Amino acid sequence: MTLSSLKRKLIGEPFPTRADVDERLDKKRALAVFASDPISSNAYATEAIMSVLILMGSAALALTLPLGLGIAFLVLFVIFSYIQTILHYPDGGGAYTVAKDNLGTIPSLFAASALLLDYILTVSVSVSAGIRAITSAVPATFEYRLVLALLAIAILTWVNLRGVRESGTIFAVPTYAFVAGVLLVITMGLARYTGLLGAAPLTPEVHDVAAARPLTSFLTIWLILRAFAAGCTALTGIEAISNGVKAFKIPESINAAKTMVVMGVIAMSLFLGITFLSTQLNLLPTEEESILSQMTRSITGGGPVYYWVQFFTMMILILAANTGYQDFPRLSSYLARDGFMPRWMQNRGDRLVYNGGIIVLATLASLLVIAFDADEIAMLPLYALGVMLSFTISQYGMSRLMGKVGQLKPGGSAFTGVTTIHYEPGWHWKRLVNLIGSIVTGIVLIVLIVTKFVEGAWVIVIAIPLVVYLLHSIQQHYVGIRQALSTQDLTLDMLHEIADVAIVPMADIHRGTLRALRYARRISHDVRAVTIVTDDEQKERFMVRWQRFPEMTNDVNLQCIEYEYRDILTPLVDYIEKVSSQEFPDRLITVVIPEFVPESFTGHLLHNQTANILRVRLRGLKNVVVIDVPFHVPG
Repeated sequence: MTLSSLKRKLIGEPFPTRADVDERLDKKRALAVFASDPISSNAYATEAIMSVLILMGSAALALTLPLGLGIAFLVLFVIFSYIQTILHYPDGGGAYTVAKDNLGTIPSLFAASALLLDYILTVSVSVSAGIRAITSAVPATFEYRLVLALLAIAILTWVNLRGVRESGTIFAVPTYAFVAGVLLVITMGLARYTGLLGAAPLTPEVHDVAAARPLTSFLTIWLILRAFAAGCTALTGIEAISNGVKAFKIPESINAAKTMVVMGVIAMSLFLGITFLSTQLNLLPTEEESILSQMTRSITGGGPVYYWVQFFTMMILILAANTGYQDFPRLSSYLARDGFMPRWMQNRGDRLVYNGGIIVLATLASLLVIAFDADEIAMLPLYALGVMLSFTISQYGMSRLMGKVGQLKPGGSAFTGVTTIHYEPGWHWKRLVNLIGSIVTGIVLIVLIVTKFVEGAWVIVIAIPLVVYLLHSIQQHYVGIRQALSTQDLTLDMLHEIADVAIVPMADIHRGTLRALRYARRISHDVRAVTIVTDDEQKERFMVRWQRFPEMTNDVNLQCIEYEYRDILTPLVDYIEKVSSQEFPDRLITVVIPEFVPESFTGHLLHNQTANILRVRLRGLKNVVVIDVPFHVPG
């Protein structure tokens, strides 16, 4: 089986460009693809709050619900802001586009860097949390969690390489099954809490309730702020839809905005329901079993509903990583379009997805999972920091945009460099909401940095500026390339002359090398065959074979370079460099490389790749043109 046929089996037949519209997502599939991250965050957001509060004693867990309500209130601000972003920037790009349009290049790069790191962490944390859901239900699998996490990343990568619509179809069932299962558990729990329809009352866990430990006021506030910041993981993924507006069916922005609203309602219903019932049941966070697992077991008593929730919790936590798979490649393509990332990141593959971004994301996420041994709790301090920075920049950018809108007359419009903005009724209060939202998320960002710094947040604090520097350096590279290739003020005498010389490296005389020699004689009058001789026997054998073809070799300058070591490429490259720099300075010389090409992939592995290595080494020589003359052989 050839590589091409294997690729078709795994990935599927290629889509024509015109199929792009057909491959877009309807609202049901889009909700499964883009909302799986914020919806799945409910599996551990409440637990993240409780894991901090428990440090003050189990009595402090009563603060879980008030903190949850505060987080839900913050979510409303963020969702409102991103709905405005979607409607004003229907081409996508989210916080990066908003910041670039309203705040400038550097803020936009900070927003982009924060999101890129966040999407990598989304994959790592989501997959690790999903595997933990299974190890909670089946403890015997705990020691295999790393292998299972890497396997999950590989499967996600494969599914996403097959196309957006196909991944949406595959992920829809687990997403909706998780939502249905948890909503059923919450409904059962509320029915038991209220005694509705004669349901059996809830039975809270019995623990020795430890009174709040005597702490200083400062330390108490510190831990409460830490708990609030930890619970803000519930906000992760909210921005995903704004980055992927172009993935929706027409009308893109309207469908994306509606999906954003539905996502917010579902995510907050689950979050508040889990938070309320967990506190009523007096649940305590433990390493062995998640809060969601404890809550479900307490309410349902185990059985089919419990295993349904646990199985689909695992599924949606793993599939929540798909938010990263959708938005990391898409955001990378926007950055590549603007010259801040490698150009190939904006190329779409056979199935109309950004293959380069998908592979890069999978590689980086896998390395992170290995580094943290698939422990999502250890990765959480790194997780929410980037997304909060992007929220703050995006909302402040939208408040600036609303200010521009306010300067227009009713019915007027202006071009801001990225999009045309129109006068918008109610811009005053919209600007205020965005401004308040940016202030609140900015405060949360500071809290996260301060409270999580020593736990690992320092990594992200350092990494974001480094990524900004990297993106800026890439752009500077492209600017330099563009200037070097510019034809402005170009005259013909500025171009390099082409030297009448062709060098043919030859290790032996056979059909492939004679073919290259014949080609070289056609393009140059000064043809030089160069062979590296390591012993007398080799030289004698080469000369006998050389003299068998006088009609091909009489007018060729044969250079036999004697060399005592095994690295035959070094003297060959040295000779070519000498010809280039001393005989033909500032002129182009040609190297004609004979290469035999096996038909099969395994055939390639059986040869020493000399031609490939030579091409790589010659690339470093400025005025050398390399021509391949392939000779195809069976095997």
